[in-house]
Amino acid sequence: MSSSAQPRILLITPPLTQLNTPYPATAYLKGFLGGRGYHVTQADLGLELVLQLFSRAGLARVFAEIEAGGFELSDNARRMLRLKNSYLSTVEPVIRFLQNKDNTLAPRICHSRFLPEASRFDNVADLETAFGTMGLTDQARHLATLYLEDLADLIKETVGPQFGFSRYAEKLAMSATSFDALHEALHAAPNLLDRMLLELLDKLLARAQPDIVGFTVPFPGNLYGALRLAQHVKQTRPGTYTSMGGGYPNTELRTIREPRFFDYIDFLTLDDGEGPWLRLLEALSGQQNRHALSGVRLSEASLPLTNQFQGNEAVEMLRQGGRQMEHDVLFQPIPTHRLQRTFLRNATGEVEYVNHPSPDIPHPEVGTPDYSDLPLTEYLSVIEVLNPMHRLWSDGRWNKLTIAHGCYWKRCSFCDVTLDYISRYETAPATLLVDRIEQIIAQTGQTGFHFVDEAAPPLALRDLAVELLKRRVSITWWGNIRFEKTFTPDLCRLLAASGCIAVSGGLEVASDRLLALMEKGVTIAQVARVTDGFTQAGIMVHAYLMYGFPTQTAQETVDSLEVVRQLFQAGIVQSGYWHRFSMTAHSPVGKNPAKYQVAAVGPEPGAFAWNDLWHDDPTGTDHEQFGPGLAKALYNYLHSVALQEPLSFWFDFRVPKTTVPRHLISQALQEPGKPDASRPNSRLFWLGNAPELRYEPGRKGQRAVLTFYEQAEDFEVTVPATLGPWLHALLTGLANDYDTKVLVKDAAASYPSGGQPWEQFLVSAGWQLLREKGLLVL
Repeated sequence: MSSSAQPRILLITPPLTQLNTPYPATAYLKGFLGGRGYHVTQADLGLELVLQLFSRAGLARVFAEIEAGGFELSDNARRMLRLKNSYLSTVEPVIRFLQNKDNTLAPRICHSRFLPEASRFDNVADLETAFGTMGLTDQARHLATLYLEDLADLIKETVGPQFGFSRYAEKLAMSATSFDALHEALHAAPNLLDRMLLELLDKLLARAQPDIVGFTVPFPGNLYGALRLAQHVKQTRPGTYTSMGGGYPNTELRTIREPRFFDYIDFLTLDDGEGPWLRLLEALSGQQNRHALSGVRLSEASLPLTNQFQGNEAVEMLRQGGRQMEHDVLFQPIPTHRLQRTFLRNATGEVEYVNHPSPDIPHPEVGTPDYSDLPLTEYLSVIEVLNPMHRLWSDGRWNKLTIAHGCYWKRCSFCDVTLDYISRYETAPATLLVDRIEQIIAQTGQTGFHFVDEAAPPLALRDLAVELLKRRVSITWWGNIRFEKTFTPDLCRLLAASGCIAVSGGLEVASDRLLALMEKGVTIAQVARVTDGFTQAGIMVHAYLMYGFPTQTAQETVDSLEVVRQLFQAGIVQSGYWHRFSMTAHSPVGKNPAKYQVAAVGPEPGAFAWNDLWHDDPTGTDHEQFGPGLAKALYNYLHSVALQEPLSFWFDFRVPKTTVPRHLISQALQEPGKPDASRPNSRLFWLGNAPELRYEPGRKGQRAVLTFYEQAEDFEVTVPATLGPWLHALLTGLANDYDTKVLVKDAAASYPSGGQPWEQFLVSAGWQLLREKGLLVL
């Protein structure tokens, strides 16, 4: 490396996030840093581990180690061992099928005894009805997913106790105020999965030759894998720096004082990674420019600053003969005083937080995610559960993108509103967002997008939809929103026209008292009208539901379930999931529990992670007992089953009768919307094509007929002859010119005089037909 060269960067997603699509953190950083001239390689070692494990050779290693290991096996595991040859012969065809490389396997999976079956198949008969409308391939995908989960159960019981598709080694990191358990696990001999993972890492390091390796840890389940990988980097490449960031550090490690953590990770960054990475790379580049030498051997003094305090393991390697540095750079302690939002271990061996005042990278400048390096055709489309929204999470390749940074509402009392990823709200212009969308499509060949905002802003979504329609960019997208009144039926129709297929939003505890206490800014009636608007537009609605909020009573829990029942009965919510309330250190409830009449009872802040808090709720109920019944009721409501059963049917203990009126939701849906005449400052938007105009005789003289040729059907609108040219010009302009905003009052100003009054025209049959067919008032 020449003296002017910049450090080579390797970004890793450790096991295990999603199997169907890349987690976007490394793609965002690669796009940002690559745009500034840095050489960045990225890898999803979670996917690579799964593909290595679920190959014929990998599975043979698993069975061989089980047979040689003397494990105490369950009956289920013994059955699977007896079926070893069946698993070895089917695993690679199943993987190819789940990668959409061999869909012809679906009939064999569904209609023959192709797959060996263990305990995950015990309830499969109950699913046949549910798949009746989903098709053969979907049913086969679900059965193939159960097959993989059987194998995962076997691995977890034997050679890889930390393994799990969605919660890999999660228990080691959950609410871990002490680092002891992780430290002990990392000093134990690597198990088979660890060894497979490290073999993949060795190949990756040899290919990328990094100067710094960064790990994203979005969830607790990624922490063990990241530290195991970082440990190996330190052992095999003592001149290489390691860094970590992501959702888990951002919420759990903000008060870290544990020096042993920095045996593995040199730099722990908080919040958005772009700024901290720039400062870190500037320090590394400056250090390299000062100290670059050619053909030198590392000495003890040349180790990175943090390596000087790592139990001298790397130093001992050097004393025993030294090691030629892979790069032509002699690493010296770097200048750390200008780092941003970064923890490190200083020269005295203590944890230090460095945050030199530097501006955040504005959201419009974060760049376009870069998915190159990632094997996009190798991801697996799985169907774990029959919840239609959860299926979107796990089935299909979705490009992840953010409409805005942070949350525009940022008031919900259970949310981490004090942290940067929520509190700092910034938007990007719709033109820039669509530029990014087009770049990602060109790179990946995929037109599916998951907008991963905490709550996508309705007005930003409106502008994005208009820009997509203007440019004729066809995508399919879904994302998270707030059920707020800005999402009018017309806006929902616009979003659907731009490619929206699903939204998820928080109904939380379906109680107006508790929604006000949460500061959700919505009411049950409002949620009903908004979800109806989305449903009428053909957009699936998923509701996040919560139970166990402070002061919630048994009566309110039952009433909440009744509201949910009515929403499903009305057909305006199609999917949902109950979450148990959790008090976090960075939420308003965690910051001020007395305000919410609860008491924090632990855990005391430790040297390592601290976020999830235990609490007493003296005025609430025993929330734990409600969980199974709520989940069972919701599962049935999802499939339109037992909607007429009394709520007590779902619980094995006495519950109070609901106090919610039986027609609460239906009455909320009957409330009329604002008439068009009362919205003079709203924008007119036409989803259709420009019409053709002709005249024909009528009973009261000549009349104008506008003919519309649309995708599904042609239709005609008849108006008085005097209105024909005006309406034709209005709709032609709306169809062809997306840049000029025509407001209702603008149309009123140009409306021909001498005919029926403007307000009367807005309730006429012709206008109402246009509104039905795609004339929107936004």
